[in-house]
Amino acid sequence: MISVTGPAAMQELGQRVAGNLRAGDVLVLTGNLGAGKTTFVQGLARGLGIVEPVTSPTFVISRVLPAPGGPDLVHMDAYRLGGSAELLDLDVDVEAVITVIEWGHDAGPMIADDVLELVIDIDEDDPDLRRVDVVARGGRFLTDDAWRAGWAE
Repeated sequence: MISVTGPAAMQELGQRVAGNLRAGDVLVLTGNLGAGKTTFVQGLARGLGIVEPVTSPTFVISRVLPAPGGPDLVHMDAYRLGGSAELLDLDVDVEAVITVIEWGHDAGPMIADDVLELVIDIDEDDPDLRRVDVVARGGRFLTDDAWRAGWAE
């Protein structure tokens, strides 16, 4: 469990984590509205060298953010989908990019065997405090500890 206080710290976490991800990695972000899912992705994008603004893909469902030197970042949002299976209809080569799916608890395992889920909870007593639980599923995240390096504060 990781404690993060404020949007800048959430972005910093995303930025630190970016250096330990590689093409084919799928992250799923779960949490209530305002928990910091898109804020985390903003930091992740910065850590990948992406300079274009990162906003929630709620209405466009998916955005490809080109990363200099690759891999690109695909930022998806499953909130407005009729079902997670609709993500399979998107033309994304998951093996060639880093994929982040907001509201994608059920979607991640549909598009990849290896999924890293971040469950972000807002602290009831301190609305600026977030608790991030990282749940690894699948071969790479269970057998290769290299991805854990960026999570330490």
